Amino acid sequence: MPAWLTPEQYAVVEAACERLIPAADAHPGARALGVADYIDGLLGAFAVDPPRIWAGGPFSGRGGGDASFDRFLPLSPLEELAWRTRIEGSRGIPEREFNGPVTGWQERYVEGVAALGADFAALPAEDQEARLDVEPDFKALLYQHACEGAYAAPEYGGNRGAAAWQAVQFPGDVQPRGYTDAEVRGRD
Repeated sequence: MPAWLTPEQYAVVEAACERLIPAADAHPGARALGVADYIDGLLGAFAVDPPRIWAGGPFSGRGGGDASFDRFLPLSPLEELAWRTRIEGSRGIPEREFNGPVTGWQERYVEGVAALGADFAALPAEDQEARLDVEPDFKALLYQHACEGAYAAPEYGGNRGAAAWQAVQFPGDVQPRGYTDAEVRGRD
Protein backbone atom coordinates (compact mmCIF):
# COMPACT_ATOMS: atom_id res chain seq x y z
CA MET A 1 0.00 0.00 0.00
CA PRO A 2 1.49 3.37 -0.96
CA ALA A 3 2.41 5.76 1.84
CA TRP A 4 1.60 9.06 0.10
CA LEU A 5 0.40 8.43 -3.43
CA THR A 6 -3.04 6.97 -4.03
CA PRO A 7 -3.00 3.46 -5.51
CA GLU A 8 -4.04 4.95 -8.87
CA GLN A 9 -1.27 7.58 -8.79
CA TYR A 10 1.22 4.91 -7.73
CA ALA A 11 0.30 2.77 -10.76
CA VAL A 12 0.92 5.73 -13.10
CA VAL A 13 4.25 6.60 -11.43
CA GLU A 14 5.36 2.95 -11.55
CA ALA A 15 4.50 2.63 -15.26
CA ALA A 16 6.13 5.97 -16.12
CA CYS A 17 9.32 5.02 -14.27
CA GLU A 18 9.42 1.70 -16.13
CA ARG A 19 9.27 3.69 -19.38
CA LEU A 20 12.21 5.81 -18.20
CA ILE A 21 14.28 2.92 -16.80
CA PRO A 22 13.21 -0.22 -18.65
CA ALA A 23 14.70 -3.63 -18.01
CA ALA A 24 17.62 -4.24 -20.38
CA ASP A 25 19.92 -7.25 -20.61
CA ALA A 26 20.99 -8.08 -17.03
CA HIS A 27 19.77 -4.75 -15.61
CA PRO A 28 16.37 -4.80 -13.91
CA GLY A 29 13.85 -2.10 -14.76
CA ALA A 30 12.33 0.49 -12.47
CA ARG A 31 9.40 -1.75 -11.49
CA ALA A 32 11.63 -4.60 -10.32
CA LEU A 33 13.87 -2.14 -8.48
CA GLY A 34 10.97 -0.64 -6.53
CA VAL A 35 11.55 2.87 -7.86
CA ALA A 36 7.91 3.87 -7.28
CA ASP A 37 8.29 2.81 -3.63
CA TYR A 38 11.29 5.15 -3.34
CA ILE A 39 9.32 8.05 -4.86
CA ASP A 40 6.27 7.36 -2.69
CA GLY A 41 8.51 7.25 0.40
CA LEU A 42 10.20 10.50 -0.59
CA LEU A 43 6.88 12.29 -1.10
CA GLY A 44 5.60 10.93 2.21
CA ALA A 45 8.86 11.37 4.10
CA PHE A 46 7.17 13.37 6.86
CA ALA A 47 4.45 10.78 7.46
CA VAL A 48 6.86 9.03 9.84
CA ASP A 49 9.07 10.22 12.68
CA PRO A 50 11.90 10.69 12.15
CA PRO A 51 11.28 11.60 8.51
CA ARG A 52 12.80 9.31 5.87
CA ILE A 53 15.43 11.83 4.74
CA TRP A 54 18.79 10.85 6.24
CA ALA A 55 19.51 7.16 6.68
CA GLY A 56 21.40 6.31 9.85
CA GLY A 57 24.70 4.58 9.97
CA PRO A 58 27.56 4.33 9.92
CA PHE A 59 27.03 0.80 8.60
CA SER A 60 24.36 -0.90 6.51
CA GLY A 61 25.31 -4.38 7.67
CA ARG A 62 25.93 -5.48 4.06
CA GLY A 63 29.69 -5.63 4.67
CA GLY A 64 29.73 -6.22 8.40
CA GLY A 65 29.11 -3.93 11.33
CA ASP A 66 25.79 -3.08 12.94
CA ALA A 67 23.01 -2.66 10.36
CA SER A 68 21.89 0.86 11.23
CA PHE A 69 21.09 2.56 7.91
CA ASP A 70 17.41 1.78 8.38
CA ARG A 71 17.26 3.89 11.55
CA PHE A 72 16.61 7.31 10.08
CA LEU A 73 18.06 10.37 11.78
CA PRO A 74 16.07 13.31 13.15
CA LEU A 75 16.36 16.59 11.26
CA SER A 76 17.52 19.90 12.64
CA PRO A 77 14.87 22.67 12.51
CA LEU A 78 16.59 24.21 9.48
CA GLU A 79 16.84 20.86 7.67
CA GLU A 80 13.16 20.20 8.36
CA LEU A 81 12.20 23.63 7.01
CA ALA A 82 14.26 23.08 3.84
CA TRP A 83 13.00 19.54 3.21
CA ARG A 84 9.35 20.36 3.98
CA THR A 85 9.56 23.30 1.57
CA ARG A 86 11.10 21.11 -1.12
CA ILE A 87 8.62 18.26 -0.67
CA GLU A 88 5.42 20.01 0.44
CA GLY A 89 5.98 23.45 -1.08
CA SER A 90 5.66 26.78 0.65
CA ARG A 91 1.85 26.57 1.13
CA GLY A 92 1.72 30.28 2.00
CA ILE A 93 3.74 29.70 5.18
CA PRO A 94 5.95 32.80 5.64
CA GLU A 95 9.11 30.97 6.80
CA ARG A 96 8.89 28.76 3.71
CA GLU A 97 8.51 31.71 1.36
CA PHE A 98 11.64 33.70 2.21
CA ASN A 99 12.66 33.32 -1.45
CA GLY A 100 9.11 33.47 -2.78
CA PRO A 101 6.41 30.83 -3.31
CA VAL A 102 7.59 27.27 -3.92
CA THR A 103 5.67 24.50 -5.65
CA GLY A 104 6.66 21.33 -3.83
CA TRP A 105 7.26 17.90 -5.26
CA GLN A 106 3.96 16.62 -3.88
CA GLU A 107 1.98 19.14 -5.94
CA ARG A 108 4.18 18.60 -8.99
CA TYR A 109 3.51 14.85 -8.79
CA VAL A 110 -0.24 15.27 -8.36
CA GLU A 111 -0.36 17.59 -11.39
CA GLY A 112 2.11 15.54 -13.46
CA VAL A 113 0.35 12.24 -12.83
CA ALA A 114 -3.02 13.82 -13.62
CA ALA A 115 -1.61 15.17 -16.90
CA LEU A 116 -0.32 11.70 -17.84
CA GLY A 117 -3.83 10.36 -17.29
CA ALA A 118 -5.36 7.66 -15.11
CA ASP A 119 -5.14 5.23 -18.05
CA PHE A 120 -1.39 5.73 -18.50
CA ALA A 121 -0.37 2.34 -17.05
CA ALA A 122 -2.66 0.50 -19.49
CA LEU A 123 -1.37 2.27 -22.61
CA PRO A 124 1.03 0.75 -25.13
CA ALA A 125 4.66 1.85 -24.75
CA GLU A 126 4.61 4.29 -27.67
CA ASP A 127 1.56 6.09 -26.27
CA GLN A 128 3.20 6.28 -22.84
CA GLU A 129 6.30 7.80 -24.46
CA ALA A 130 4.17 10.37 -26.28
CA ARG A 131 2.40 11.44 -23.08
CA LEU A 132 5.67 11.72 -21.18
CA ASP A 133 7.07 13.92 -23.94
CA VAL A 134 4.13 16.33 -23.56
CA GLU A 135 5.13 16.91 -19.91
CA PRO A 136 8.91 17.59 -20.18
CA ASP A 137 9.29 19.29 -16.78
CA PHE A 138 7.50 16.47 -14.97
CA LYS A 139 9.37 13.89 -17.03
CA ALA A 140 12.69 15.45 -15.94
CA LEU A 141 11.68 15.42 -12.24
CA LEU A 142 10.39 11.87 -12.54
CA TYR A 143 13.61 10.74 -14.24
CA GLN A 144 15.75 12.35 -11.54
CA HIS A 145 13.79 10.60 -8.80
CA ALA A 146 13.70 7.33 -10.77
CA CYS A 147 17.50 7.34 -11.01
CA GLU A 148 17.78 8.10 -7.29
CA GLY A 149 15.39 5.26 -6.51
CA ALA A 150 17.19 2.83 -8.78
CA TYR A 151 20.69 3.46 -7.42
CA ALA A 152 20.26 4.75 -3.85
CA ALA A 153 20.82 2.62 -0.79
CA PRO A 154 17.95 0.12 -0.49
CA GLU A 155 16.93 1.59 2.88
CA TYR A 156 15.36 4.50 1.00
CA GLY A 157 12.82 2.17 -0.60
CA GLY A 158 14.22 1.48 -4.07
CA ASN A 159 17.11 -0.60 -5.42
CA ARG A 160 15.48 -3.77 -4.08
CA GLY A 161 18.05 -6.25 -2.92
CA ALA A 162 20.76 -3.89 -4.23
CA ALA A 163 19.94 -5.32 -7.68
CA ALA A 164 20.92 -2.15 -9.56
CA TRP A 165 24.29 -2.12 -7.81
CA GLN A 166 24.81 -5.75 -8.79
CA ALA A 167 23.83 -5.02 -12.40
CA VAL A 168 26.50 -2.31 -12.72
CA GLN A 169 29.00 -4.25 -10.60
CA PHE A 170 29.10 -1.61 -7.86
CA PRO A 171 29.96 -3.18 -4.51
CA GLY A 172 27.69 -0.74 -2.71
CA ASP A 173 28.17 0.50 0.81
CA VAL A 174 30.31 -2.27 2.17
CA GLN A 175 31.82 -0.54 5.17
CA PRO A 176 33.55 -1.86 7.13
CA ARG A 177 35.00 -3.66 4.13
CA GLY A 178 37.74 -5.52 5.87
CA TYR A 179 40.62 -7.10 4.03
CA THR A 180 41.42 -10.75 3.43
CA ASP A 181 44.60 -12.18 4.92
CA ALA A 182 46.05 -12.39 1.39
CA GLU A 183 45.38 -8.68 0.80
CA VAL A 184 47.02 -7.74 4.09
CA ARG A 185 50.09 -9.90 3.44
CA GLY A 186 50.47 -8.35 -0.01
CA ARG A 187 50.94 -4.84 1.38
CA ASP A 188 54.35 -3.44 2.25
